Amino acid sequence: MNFELTKEQKMIRDMVREFAENEVKPYAQEVDEKAEMRIETFHKMAELGLMGLPFPEEYGGSGADTISYTLAVEEIGRACGGTGLSYAAALSLGATPIYQFGTEEQKQEWLVPLAKGETLGSFGLTEPSAGSDAGGTRTTAKKSGDEYIINGEKVWITNAGFARQIIVTAVTGEEAGRKIITAFIVPTDTKGVTINCNYNKMGVRGSNTCEIILEDVHVPAENILGDPKRGFSQFLKTLDGGRISIAALSVGIAQAAYEKALHYSKERMQFGKTLSQFQATQFKLANMAMEIELARNMVHKAAWLKDHDKPFNKEAAMAKLFASEMGFRTCNQAIQIHGGYGYMKEYDVERHLRDMKLMEIGEGTSEIQRIVISRAIGC
Repeated sequence: MNFELTKEQKMIRDMVREFAENEVKPYAQEVDEKAEMRIETFHKMAELGLMGLPFPEEYGGSGADTISYTLAVEEIGRACGGTGLSYAAALSLGATPIYQFGTEEQKQEWLVPLAKGETLGSFGLTEPSAGSDAGGTRTTAKKSGDEYIINGEKVWITNAGFARQIIVTAVTGEEAGRKIITAFIVPTDTKGVTINCNYNKMGVRGSNTCEIILEDVHVPAENILGDPKRGFSQFLKTLDGGRISIAALSVGIAQAAYEKALHYSKERMQFGKTLSQFQATQFKLANMAMEIELARNMVHKAAWLKDHDKPFNKEAAMAKLFASEMGFRTCNQAIQIHGGYGYMKEYDVERHLRDMKLMEIGEGTSEIQRIVISRAIGC
């Protein structure tokens, strides 16, 4: 086993870290307070080639591996959880399905602009009555000649307000008593598509989150993504990769909270000593450092398996579950170490906790991850 990053991976990590420190972190409080995504940041990411990082150069990407991508997500998330979420969702949910399942024509039409950062990607799966139970999808797509007519509603969809197209899942029929779910590429300027971005969220407020209403939306049959009868299995595969992204993002947010707590503990004086000199504080920080490193290793293992075309479903679920729950513990302890100051917005750690909570919910709740893992181990 070799746990050392390659020269290229280190270079990408260092480049993204410098970018995040200069172009993301200074605006983190502002985008949180205003609940507005700073699109200029993503334009600058595109200039660095980050928006197409894991995709081949022939499609406008940078040709990097998944480990490099997770390093980028971690560093951006370390600077701003909301920006990190939109970055991760743009690539893992908005662009990857087109790369994995799209035709060559679809890749040229839709993936290339995403990889170049000319627009953001969005993935419409969750519905008001179909969250963890994705099989409960009620959005329908009925065939009419050479096109489909889509009706339904999607909620909590990341980046939809800045997307040129949204990948939408819809029920197209029934077979052997089960719904047939098909994925469609739906241009956002299509008649009947309404996008509302008015959610007042607890955290990741610098990420664009929207409701999508589809009313008699006509899309050509050529906009079907992948196998018309395998939309369900396709989005499960998409979520496997997305869970690696969320795990990496969790590590980044936790790292930021830990670093702030460590720094504060060395500055804050109580009873004639710094907090870092008290064993109670030392043990908290030791646990935080240990769990962050364990989570990071799990992320890199899942990414390595994906890069080598090996099964990674179980490892992705484990990484996402452990990293997100670890992250919440870490952020909570960071506030505890800060005491009353940790409750104040200017110290940032309360924002990290708010941002982190979504990591235990999005891309499959902790409960869903445990189901995935239990099935993988043969329960």
